[in-house]
Amino acid sequence: MNKLIAYCGLDCARCDAYLATMNDDWELRKKTAKLWGELNNAPILPEHINCQGCRVEGVKTVFCENMCGVRQCALKKGVTTCADCQNLDKCSTVGAILANDLSALKNLKG
Repeated sequence: MNKLIAYCGLDCARCDAYLATMNDDWELRKKTAKLWGELNNAPILPEHINCQGCRVEGVKTVFCENMCGVRQCALKKGVTTCADCQNLDKCSTVGAILANDLSALKNLKG
């Protein structure tokens, strides 16, 4: 499976944090920090917007590294992605992502 497909099925290659990191795009970092800060009611700064992908070695955003329940669960279970988990169809941890982004489920099943 493509290493830029996150544990939850989202495509890291389409994530603004990944794009800003790979392109060293300070304007995209500022835009993303502002949006994510507003969405999460949290103080997110442009320098926090650095990520090389959920399932690859390298830097990750604070959320992806430490707070993402899906990533923590997958690491604990030792699965490549949630597609390898027997509980995928009834999992509440990844369920909200899959319900809101049909491409994530397609990425996991594809």
